[in-house]
Amino acid sequence: MSDLIVFDFDGVGTADKVLTKLRSLHKEHLIDLEDACIVIRDASGKLQVKQALNLTLLGATSGASTGMLMGALAGLLLMNPLAGMAVGGLAGAGMGVMSGSMADYGINDDFIKKLGETIPEDSSALFLLVKSSTPDKVLPEIQPFKPRVLQTSLSNEQEEKLRTALAKGQSQTA
Repeated sequence: MSDLIVFDFDGVGTADKVLTKLRSLHKEHLIDLEDACIVIRDASGKLQVKQALNLTLLGATSGASTGMLMGALAGLLLMNPLAGMAVGGLAGAGMGVMSGSMADYGINDDFIKKLGETIPEDSSALFLLVKSSTPDKVLPEIQPFKPRVLQTSLSNEQEEKLRTALAKGQSQTA
């Protein structure tokens, strides 16, 4: 089961920087992100939500690969696997685009908007759905950005440990 963690940051670009850092840590297998979203509240109070996962592209890619496989198998029966692969790939990509654009995957959009309304002006928030992580390696990488924990699905004990670790790192960098 994945854990939801929401951080708040000073500055409208900080959440983007942290997500970029977390993506590099993902490549090192130190954190496994299922979903991520950034909410920005500019100086005028306007809210902007940026989804990190493009579901339409994801659906098209998976649909195309499945369609090509199924088309090639059907093409083998008709003695023309290349034509079957091409037709199956196009049909699969089309179906994938449709299903990806209609899917609501990961973090609930209404929850993102409601919690996003609570962040101060000229700041940003990062919503993370984390499958697994190595906290002793990940937390030191994000501590310089001075994250504040807004909400989590962690147990009270785990959340307190997270807050303590972040506060400890911030007092050392100050």
